[in-house]
Amino acid sequence: MDYMNNVTISELPESERPREKMFKRGPKSLSNAELLAIILRTGIKNQSALSLAYKILSQYNGLRFLANTTVEELSQIDGIGLAKATQLMAAAELGKRISQYGAEDDTYIKCPKDAADILMEDMRYLNKEHMKVILLNIKCKVISIEEISVGSLSSSLAHPREIFIPAIKKSSAAIIMAHNHPSGDPQPSKDDIELTKRIYEAGRILGIELYDHIIIGNGIYVSLKEKNLF
Repeated sequence: MDYMNNVTISELPESERPREKMFKRGPKSLSNAELLAIILRTGIKNQSALSLAYKILSQYNGLRFLANTTVEELSQIDGIGLAKATQLMAAAELGKRISQYGAEDDTYIKCPKDAADILMEDMRYLNKEHMKVILLNIKCKVISIEEISVGSLSSSLAHPREIFIPAIKKSSAAIIMAHNHPSGDPQPSKDDIELTKRIYEAGRILGIELYDHIIIGNGIYVSLKEKNLF
């Protein structure tokens, strides 16, 4: 890592320079640091774009930091500044939007993985618990994705009233609850299970079925329906 913090891109073999490597091998061949270096474009005196990228990943909790930071926080990092901060924030936001592209345009949920795939990149790095609800029509087509709350899933933040209001307004036939675990471990807690049962029962009364509750971790998920927990 020390070597990579000091090396300039011009000192690398041409085939290992991020841009050339992407051109010849495709974006999947690049590390996170190399992708960041391409976004940053240039470095500063005595520090290349690649060095800056390694600095962000090694000192600032990596991609999780980028997913939750602000332009102001980024611009305080030595060597980043306002221009590079806005570039990084724009790239991070674009990545989130791409991950959800088409989620509300003829997208159908056929299994828990379909729901997890829609939400994974948007929710996996969040440092607070976010509750979202996927609204579905009678054919399991996605109507919309609604954010319900941010914070620990207390009874007040995840009250059935808050969850079903958007479903009623948009005439949903069914919903899928989803929330993330900032720890990265999606295993459901006792509170998660109890909350799911409450929402399921409330849905039965309202005639809006709860199909599943998906818990998002860091690249992995748990479906409470698949585990027969409600």
